[in-house]
Amino acid sequence: MAVKIKDMSILDRPRERLIKYGAKNLSDSELLAILIGSGNNKNSAKDLANLILNKCDGASNLDKMNYNTLTSIDGIKESRACNILAAIELSRRINNNVRDLNGIKLNNVELVFQYYKEILKDEKQECFYCVYLDVTKKVICDKLLFKGTLNYSLVHPREVFKEAFLVGASAIVCVHNHPSGNIKPSVQDIEITNNLVELGLIHGVKVLDHVIIGENTYYSFLENNKISL
Repeated sequence: MAVKIKDMSILDRPRERLIKYGAKNLSDSELLAILIGSGNNKNSAKDLANLILNKCDGASNLDKMNYNTLTSIDGIKESRACNILAAIELSRRINNNVRDLNGIKLNNVELVFQYYKEILKDEKQECFYCVYLDVTKKVICDKLLFKGTLNYSLVHPREVFKEAFLVGASAIVCVHNHPSGNIKPSVQDIEITNNLVELGLIHGVKVLDHVIIGENTYYSFLENNKISL
């Protein structure tokens, strides 16, 4: 039978230790145990925390855990998995140099790169985003439009421009990742970009750039003179 946290000495309980000594003085398993909240008949919250840490080979790899992996651990159900994933995402956003694009004036590609490199760094599939801008090039919103192997038949211009009309956008910046890390545009990337640029001129919603995110670097169609403003 596992030793429940409530049966521990008060000085050994993670929450009480956090209050007395501060979060930075707790171990990885103690911090994770607080997120888990309580154990089950087999394991205490701290035991479950250790199971998770062993599963991902340490706290530095927690951001690689997903919902299915977490809930495969006996004792980690939906609510606990969601608590952990939410905390991981908050940590990622706190450490992101650009935490929120909304309202930011996109006057250089570096801002796009800094924001999306964190969002896309662990993605194993290509994700296609559109960033929608007002007449002053301030971000209205961004939207994930497709996830999978990028090709024209799946990244349909109708979805790109439909959202632009809904939010009253005057311009668009397209963003997608290459999980391989190689930022060289594919033939499909070039075809999609050219098509969106042409349709944007027709619809009055200008495509300002298409940014490909790789491993710690990016490719900008605008910076490489493949799109002209």
